[in-house]
Amino acid sequence: MNEHYPFVNPPLPYAYDALEPYIDTLTMHLHHDRHLQTYVDNLNKALKDYPALHDWSLEELLTNADRLPADIRTPVRNNAGGVYNHIFYFSGMSPSDTRHYAGALYDAVVRDFGSTDAFFQRFKDAALSVFGSGYTWLTADGSGKLSIITTANQDTPLTRGLCPVATIDVWEHAYYLKHYNDRAGYIDDWFQVANWKRAGELYRLCVSELS
Repeated sequence: MNEHYPFVNPPLPYAYDALEPYIDTLTMHLHHDRHLQTYVDNLNKALKDYPALHDWSLEELLTNADRLPADIRTPVRNNAGGVYNHIFYFSGMSPSDTRHYAGALYDAVVRDFGSTDAFFQRFKDAALSVFGSGYTWLTADGSGKLSIITTANQDTPLTRGLCPVATIDVWEHAYYLKHYNDRAGYIDDWFQVANWKRAGELYRLCVSELS
């Protein structure tokens, strides 16, 4: 997508039906083409009359909220977060058989959580604990230590000085058509398509950039 205004909705990095049967085709169409597109449109609308902000990236908009004009601070924060989080989420899934190759991230998971099974359970518990709408994230700090955090609505780990590695969207629109109110079933299915190869690459970048 564009690095600055006017932002655009990038295409999915795979076909709409590529994650079947875990993430259904209709949900992917609605989630990407309508929900994410709405955030993109609303962000551009909020920024339209503020040319001084047209060169700002999503990350700059999200981490410098105190520098935004007061009358657009909330819509920019919410919609920039919606764009950032959704693109991160969609990019963090894959139909490829290589998606399990986590590289150094695997060692870090075992180091910080004890085992992959312990990590999966803690991540699932955190995702189930989100009240209402939000996300659960695997993040890294400046020393490379991993943490599992949750964020409400369209908040991001960036404002906490953490580097995102992987995320699951637990807004109901991410799973309701297939799983109805069964968030646990959706989380289990998400684990089947989570792209740990990409997460491993992001973890490596996080360590190099924050150290």
